[in-house]
Amino acid sequence: MKCGIVGLPNVGKSTLFNSLSSAKAQSANYPFCTIEPNLGTVQVPDPRLEVLEKYVQPQRVQAAVVEIVDIAGLVKGASKGEGLGNQFLANIRECQAIIHVLRCFDNDNISHVEGSINPIRDKEIIDTELQLKDLDTVEKRFEKIKRAAKTGDKAMQLAVTVYEKTIAHLEEGKNTRALEWDESEQEIFDELQLLTAKPVLYVCNVDEASVKTGNEHVTAVEEAIKDEDAMVIVLAAQIEADIMELETYEERQMFLDELGLTEPGVNRLIRTAYQLLDLQTYFTAGVKEVRAWTIKKGDTAPQAAGVIHTDFEKGFIRAEVIHFEDYEKYGSEAKAREAGKLSVEGKEYVVQDGDIMHFRFNV
Repeated sequence: MKCGIVGLPNVGKSTLFNSLSSAKAQSANYPFCTIEPNLGTVQVPDPRLEVLEKYVQPQRVQAAVVEIVDIAGLVKGASKGEGLGNQFLANIRECQAIIHVLRCFDNDNISHVEGSINPIRDKEIIDTELQLKDLDTVEKRFEKIKRAAKTGDKAMQLAVTVYEKTIAHLEEGKNTRALEWDESEQEIFDELQLLTAKPVLYVCNVDEASVKTGNEHVTAVEEAIKDEDAMVIVLAAQIEADIMELETYEERQMFLDELGLTEPGVNRLIRTAYQLLDLQTYFTAGVKEVRAWTIKKGDTAPQAAGVIHTDFEKGFIRAEVIHFEDYEKYGSEAKAREAGKLSVEGKEYVVQDGDIMHFRFNV
């Protein structure tokens, strides 16, 4: 799964990306510093792995991962190819979710492409460019759909309704993730793969003084997005960068304690992004490896098995399942089994977040 970091130039995208990833994106005080998108693979922080490691004592531990893409700063006119617009928008299209960084701090030493600090205006600039691109996408396809609908094709007639509603929504300056559809309409809408339909996490990038309580810019953002199907978190990208410069866990913890923080903001960001993508984790636990696997919420046992290998899904027989809470309580698979907490599940079983699973299959 891939999340794209977007925003205007000089709002802290690359600083945040560098904090999220061991890959180091160029970061400088001028627009278009980032031209090619930078890609980083980020581990999803999960304290449950530490519990499993303690009990199983495996040779290695593998966390779940999310790919993060640092996309160059959009500017006004990107939808018409201004700046490096077409390239940026294509990069966003490849992502499953958007992390939209908004500058919510004042600093005269860091220039702003619009000349002043106003996160609502900045948000609207990005929104408008994505909406204009989506409008162009829908309108280009609409003529063909209308012609097909005139032949009496019921599916095309339904598509006309979906397209008309989508166009009207975009023309009102609204993002399409807020639209509601029935199942057949949703199928037609999803085929459009619109940029403004992607789930979004707004990151309010603040100064050190505002990292715990927020500020008036954060309040304005929260008010502006209250009717959107979106999430918002507050962090200070510069603090995150400073934390990453510290070499040991103890040094980082001491730094966090001084700031009155319990964990780095990037940990919250990654967990929220994971949630935004409607993902969850199950575990496999053996002496060779304890590993977190990423699946969609609602996936069945065979689908979960297929994430390990397609053969596991094709030849699925059954899954042996221990809920994480039971594993933690009893301290081992054997003791959980003795206590009757290991269940044998078939093809219809819907995997729960934190399940420890062992698959039986035959190919």
